[in-house]
Amino acid sequence: MNPTNFLAELKRRNVYRAAVAYGVVAWFLTQLTTQVFPFFEIPNSAVRFVVIALAVGFPIAMLLSWVYEFTPEGVVRTEDLNPAKARSSQRATGRILDFIIIGALLLVIAMLIVGRFPFYRETGEAISKKSVAVLPFENLSEDKANTYFAEGIQEEILTRLAKIADLKVISRTSTQRYQSKPGNLAEIAKQLGVANIVEGSVQKAGDQVRVNVQLVNAQTDFHLWADTYDRKLVDIFVVESDIAKAIAESLQAKLTGGEQRALAVKPTNNPEAYDAYLRGLALEARTTTSPDDSEKAIGFYERAVQLDPAFALAWARLSQANARVYFGVLDSTTARRDATERALKTAQKLQPNSPETLLAQAYYQYCVLRDYDLAKATFGRVRELLPGNSDVPGALALIARRQGHWDESVAYWEQTLVLDPRNTEWLRSAAETYMMLRQFPAALKTYDRLLDLVPNDPDTVALEARIYQAEGNLEQAGKLLVGVNAQTLSLTVFLTKKEQLFLERHFDEGIRLINSRITESRDLSDIQRLLYPFLMVQAKQNAGDIAGSRAAAQQVLGPEETLSQKDPDNPFWLAGLSHIHAVLGQKDAAIKEAERAITLLPSGKDAVIGPIYEESLAYVEILVGEKNRAIPRLQRLLKIPYLGCLTPALLRLHPMWDPLRGDPAFQKLCEEKQP
Repeated sequence: MNPTNFLAELKRRNVYRAAVAYGVVAWFLTQLTTQVFPFFEIPNSAVRFVVIALAVGFPIAMLLSWVYEFTPEGVVRTEDLNPAKARSSQRATGRILDFIIIGALLLVIAMLIVGRFPFYRETGEAISKKSVAVLPFENLSEDKANTYFAEGIQEEILTRLAKIADLKVISRTSTQRYQSKPGNLAEIAKQLGVANIVEGSVQKAGDQVRVNVQLVNAQTDFHLWADTYDRKLVDIFVVESDIAKAIAESLQAKLTGGEQRALAVKPTNNPEAYDAYLRGLALEARTTTSPDDSEKAIGFYERAVQLDPAFALAWARLSQANARVYFGVLDSTTARRDATERALKTAQKLQPNSPETLLAQAYYQYCVLRDYDLAKATFGRVRELLPGNSDVPGALALIARRQGHWDESVAYWEQTLVLDPRNTEWLRSAAETYMMLRQFPAALKTYDRLLDLVPNDPDTVALEARIYQAEGNLEQAGKLLVGVNAQTLSLTVFLTKKEQLFLERHFDEGIRLINSRITESRDLSDIQRLLYPFLMVQAKQNAGDIAGSRAAAQQVLGPEETLSQKDPDNPFWLAGLSHIHAVLGQKDAAIKEAERAITLLPSGKDAVIGPIYEESLAYVEILVGEKNRAIPRLQRLLKIPYLGCLTPALLRLHPMWDPLRGDPAFQKLCEEKQP
């Protein structure tokens, strides 16, 4: 056939139109599958199959368009039509193809327009193209005990990325629940609110380390960058720095001169010190950290600074870990305070302006000095150096609520959960804040988010039960606590069940529960050995067994006095001791100790914990016969947010307030509208 005639025949038979229509539709289907398949967790292999099928189908479609025509009678061979009818059918086929091309082009244009805007999460929040999450690195070492090393490398890379202001980096606490190489990156990216995912693996053998890393656009599954590093352990810092720089460059993030210098810092030349440091990091990064884990982490940091006294980063971590332990009510001793301060001063001497040293300084000011204004200012400086670190807005949220700035605290929680959306600690603290504000629906919604991450978590379920208790919905609270007994390990769950039994006035069952905990539990800490007998004192008092309560109090008195003498400025021990003295009828000592607890930690200094000691004083006043002093105190507590979250329902239901029931002023408090 003459080439000119052949091209004319292609046009006459609408092969050109068919090619254009097929190309446009194929492009649309390719885009559609890459966006929709991940939503239904369809493997990426299915997307590749669609692309290959469309490519193979192109010559077949062209052949069919040459051989067949659309007619009113259906699809028929072109050769079987007479010339006049063939021309009519070809015009009709051309119009059909024109409609297909125009419709497909409109869809393409719409997708291109939408594609120019950032995509959105279900919340409506725009997802930046410069956002990234680093998934857990796979441990490929033969020694599976080296998992801590892979976790530490991931944490260090994240720390470096968090120093780049032009990037949004999701914290490790939100990513550590995922597998090292998950099947559906698009869904994970959607959950985390990022556009890009970093995957990697670490293999350690002796002093040799191999690190594989790849950066993937989660929406398109396109690999933006990948590399393999085979280095000696002493060069691991260079690897971490190079990886962070490569990720930033691939995402076209702008690095300031200060950020470039921060990425290149080598914290220690001692591999053994760094190994100990990584072990401490791995322990602190656990989803739930027990007091024992905290002490072990401190031990590893101490080992790191012993091996390298110039290891400023380890000194900073050591100070921060000690500060957090000190902040708890169980160890606010002078020895712990001195250890925190000593580690901080050493870090400041070595690297006074590093973000890690400033972070340790901020935690010292917050947890040890309780100088919230000073801590807030220091955290603000850290935020400029570590813009992607969720610890900073999270700490600012905690500080704001301690200062009684509740709206500000909620705003900081929202910022924190953008950077760290699956951080169980932050979600729990945010829900706790809503509960203190008596915004119970918001608290329950946040706890539900937590349960989505940790289904049936006993502590979270118990915390939801506490909300129902505060609302006076004992039936719903009871349903959540079915099955809890003396063998239940969680102290939070146990205490919530104990409260439920006394709110329901099942006193005998509550006393049996506590007694079983005392007699059947093994491996109790010294604190727990004192806590349960103390609870027995309160239980018998609430049950009306005055003689039994005094006998139990007499047994607890000696250990309580010993702890209070050991840590004389701890309001927690003072409040407990005041209860014991009140039960024993020692009015002056009880009032004095309860008032001193308030002096040590007043509401004006700590809006979260301070009012608890006011509630404690109110209870002591009731026990020693000063009821008229207790009622105005309770009236104030109903109006302010705090951890105790006293409500009219709890006043109506709890037996600890029974001595006030005949007082009209108290009855009025009980009848106040539930917040």
